[in-house]
Amino acid sequence: MFTIPRIKTKRTMLTILQYYEYQLLIDYYQKNSAHLAPWEPQREPEYFNPTQVKRRLLESNELFAVGGAVHFVAFALDEHACSGSDENRSEIIAVCNFTNVIKGSFQACNLGYSIAGEHQGKGLMKEILTAGIGYMFTELNLHRIMANYIPTNTRSGQLLSSLGFEEEGLAKSYLKIAGQWRDHCLTSKINHEYSDSGG
Repeated sequence: MFTIPRIKTKRTMLTILQYYEYQLLIDYYQKNSAHLAPWEPQREPEYFNPTQVKRRLLESNELFAVGGAVHFVAFALDEHACSGSDENRSEIIAVCNFTNVIKGSFQACNLGYSIAGEHQGKGLMKEILTAGIGYMFTELNLHRIMANYIPTNTRSGQLLSSLGFEEEGLAKSYLKIAGQWRDHCLTSKINHEYSDSGG
């Protein structure tokens, strides 16, 4: 049995969604479909079928248990909560996924993220990613996190730069996004506190 992380930031709580909370994830992507469409792969309607979403959540938890990935969702903190759960779990405001974790001589992973359209421009994504990156560097003792973005997505590029990611090059026709193969800027952030003894 593994412990589900609950990471509190100033305004949010990061955690891992459970399979029975599948509707929250469906709602997030459906509500933000137009907002996210330019930056996401095209999805078949079955992708958001409850059975498929539950299966993916179970798989993501299995990957977390063996150290292969961490799929965080973020909820807004409930300022009026007095005790118990202090986040508003009625709506996901952002996701950040640390996938393809490889240990050994690589000690690295890939980062992907998105935020609800109505929560853009508030500094929330930086707050969430700072906490998530901190978890990956501290708890999983990774040496490097890689994140890539479409060159026209200047908002994402500025965000990664502000988090300390450095550009390493341009990958041509890297991912098929919104139905087209798109170039991506390659970036990474190095863990300068990395310890070989903790890997």
